[in-house]
Amino acid sequence: MNRPLRFSTIPELHWPPGSTVGLMGGGQLGRMMAMAAARMGYRTHVFTDQQHTPAGEVAAAVTVASFSDQAALERFANSVQVVTYEFENVPLAAAKIVAERVAVRPGPNVLAIAQDRLAEKNFLSKAALPVAPYRGIE
Repeated sequence: MNRPLRFSTIPELHWPPGSTVGLMGGGQLGRMMAMAAARMGYRTHVFTDQQHTPAGEVAAAVTVASFSDQAALERFANSVQVVTYEFENVPLAAAKIVAERVAVRPGPNVLAIAQDRLAEKNFLSKAALPVAPYRGIE
C-alpha cells in the first residue's frame, strides 16, 4: 500500500515581500529567479563560488566564497530569511550548513535525491509517479 508523501514536518512559513531570498548558485536560472523576485518585492542574496555571475549582476547582495567555507555559509544564512538552490549540484554539505540556520526549500534531503539519478528514479517510483523503465548499473 502506498502512503501519501510528507514533504515537510515543519509548519509552512511565509516570507512577505521585503524579505531576502538566498540563492545558492549564481547562474542564468538564478538571474531569472532574482529578477522575478525583485518584481514581487523580494531582495536576493546570491552565494556563489565564482566572480561575475549572471545572478550576481542583478542580486541585491552577493557572497563569493567556496562552498566549503563554513564561516561564509553561516554569514550568508544569517543574512537571509529563506534559501533555495539555483541548480542541483550545490554541495550537499553546504546546503546542510545553511539549513542549520535558516529555512532551505527544498531541504537538503531533497537535494541529495536530485543529485543521484537512481535515487531520484526510485523516489519517483515509490511515489507512484510515472517514470521510464530503468535499471541501476554498478
